[in-house]
Amino acid sequence: MNEQALSVRDAIISRRSIKNFNGQPVDPENIAEMLEDAAWAPNHGNRNPWRFVVAADKEYVKFLDILREYGVPKWKELSEEDLEKQMKKFTGPGAVAFVIVPEDARQKERLEDYAAASMFIQNTQLLAWDKGIGTCWKTPGFLDNPKFREELGVKQGERIISMLQFGYFDEIPKARSRKPLNEIVTYYGRDSEEV
Repeated sequence: MNEQALSVRDAIISRRSIKNFNGQPVDPENIAEMLEDAAWAPNHGNRNPWRFVVAADKEYVKFLDILREYGVPKWKELSEEDLEKQMKKFTGPGAVAFVIVPEDARQKERLEDYAAASMFIQNTQLLAWDKGIGTCWKTPGFLDNPKFREELGVKQGERIISMLQFGYFDEIPKARSRKPLNEIVTYYGRDSEEV
């Protein structure tokens, strides 16, 4: 854990999605603390449109068994060796949180809820980074598998929008380039030369 907290700016700029976790377990209490703090994300009408299924510690090992069973259907056709290669991207993290939102029939509310939950996820990622814990937001196809949803207790009228992996890492990935500001921002009423 960092001796001194990162500034908000430093956390935003330095955070990276981690793909190569080192397999060290993540304390479930750390995750609970991050989720509690991340809940301060803005959300319209204070609906708090999210819930989570967290697998850490021994439960994470059980989750991996469920993933082998209900993950990508073609995995069942793979040899044990090829299956283990596919599973490697899931065995490195030390924990996972599934972010579940209501699928409101009203489009405006559904979009607001998705946006709020996305901000919650970003808050969580920044809080984790400050603790030296990496994250990766994944949206694999098996999140919609009815048997997988049932195993996680996802109800009709709910959607899993993220499989958020948590874990420790040995190397920070290099930053990817971002588009320059002048390519993504126009100022209303100004000529481009004025910027």
